[in-house]
Amino acid sequence: MTRAPLWLSAPSRFAGLPVNRARWVLAGVFFLLLGALTVLFVPLPAPSATGAGADRQSDVALYDSIVAAVAHGEDYYRSAAAALRAGSYPLRPFLTFRMPALAVVQGALPPLAIVALLYALGAATAWCWYRRIAEALPRWPARVVALLLLAAGMLAFVQSGLVAFHEIWAGLLVALSLALRRPGRWVEAAAIGALAMLIRETAALYVVIMAVLAFAEGHKREAAGWAAALGLFAVALGAHAVAVHGVTGPLDAMSPGWAGMNGFGLFVRAMTLATGVQLLPPAIAAILVALALFGWASWRDPLALRALATFCGYALVISLFARLDTFYWGLIIAPAFLVGLAFVPDALRDLWVRARDKRRVVVTQVAR
Repeated sequence: MTRAPLWLSAPSRFAGLPVNRARWVLAGVFFLLLGALTVLFVPLPAPSATGAGADRQSDVALYDSIVAAVAHGEDYYRSAAAALRAGSYPLRPFLTFRMPALAVVQGALPPLAIVALLYALGAATAWCWYRRIAEALPRWPARVVALLLLAAGMLAFVQSGLVAFHEIWAGLLVALSLALRRPGRWVEAAAIGALAMLIRETAALYVVIMAVLAFAEGHKREAAGWAAALGLFAVALGAHAVAVHGVTGPLDAMSPGWAGMNGFGLFVRAMTLATGVQLLPPAIAAILVALALFGWASWRDPLALRALATFCGYALVISLFARLDTFYWGLIIAPAFLVGLAFVPDALRDLWVRARDKRRVVVTQVAR
């Protein structure tokens, strides 16, 4: 007999599992927690990890200087190349240059308008996620907790000092796209996903995941829509590569590459530093990051499937390719990540009950 949900409007994904499978999942959760604790052994990035000197300007200052140059009428690519050289940043390959869209827009608008636009995007993202969360969590205490978790995930995204940081905008757009997508309604989500890619190319992984899931579920028109967004991005990326080639040469510094192979612990660090759990002791923060993934796996909803696939996709990429100093890739998925913790009480209860189920079917023979 399935027990009534604690917080969710419907039983979790684990409520109907067979006993043996529930025990395997419980063991998997245990190893997930152990894997998260490997963050305690991931080294901190060295000051010269990117090849720059000790007096290198910060990334935010770099982007601010490029925006200022564009605002004064200078060409984006020449301005970016000059700023990268001045800051001792690598200029090759072309991916070391950010896509021009954000800097061009910010250079054309007053600073206050840019900050207002960031806050408006953050508010729209939070509102759309609240509407989706409310469908799964009918009781107000659970909704309050989920909103607090959403706020903790969005702390970095409402800081006006980071307005020139590309991951801030791309992360909000990815979160908004994910919240807007529903079965049969995907056009707005795909369009917003395309905007996210034009700001930060690492958002392309999210769009690929959405396209694959739509195709796997038989939504061919939706899959074609996400593929069209990827096609648009590919054209823009090609033009970007050509433009970068025009302002760089063989003597410019080369990036050390993106083959960090730092493991799951670096993903845990990325999500810790990108969200409010950075205020907690590292071991507790690591456990919460792992439980958030587990929580997303427990919600039986198309949104949860897409969120979990997106988070796992970025977890894999960060674990394999991110360097110690590129942990900020986690900002792309940070806004809604911690909301998964709101699903954990039901998930753990259902999983524990199913794993401990000792009921047996007794067959009796009646003599006539």
